[in-house]
Amino acid sequence: MKIAGNKRDEFWPSLPFAEWEETAATLHMWTQIIGKIRLTQTPWINHSWHVTLYVTSRGLTTSPIPHGLSTFEIVFDFIDHQLRIEKSDGARRTIELKPRSVAAFYRMVMEALGDLELSVSINTGPFFLGQF
Repeated sequence: MKIAGNKRDEFWPSLPFAEWEETAATLHMWTQIIGKIRLTQTPWINHSWHVTLYVTSRGLTTSPIPHGLSTFEIVFDFIDHQLRIEKSDGARRTIELKPRSVAAFYRMVMEALGDLELSVSINTGPFFLGQF
């Protein structure tokens, strides 16, 4: 169904940025953590395309990330409010997306990766393109 421009407000909620600015800042940092995991594990592709998170109908995904003889995928599910780490052998860990510090989110993600035998180490500091 196509929605005419003058009818969009009937179907799409207002999203005043000031009301969710803190959430946006936190989500930005959380996606950077996940992006750095992908950066560390994925072979370089020009323009850093190997770090991209892809939009899905429910949120964002890394798509499969290589790790040894297996792969894993990290999914932000904004409908069920979950971060899912899914390994190619069927193992999965889920982290509830709820208010928490960036440091706590980082610890939970790294613990979940460890539980799945997916050891990953990332540079937790700011990243600058000239670092290559």
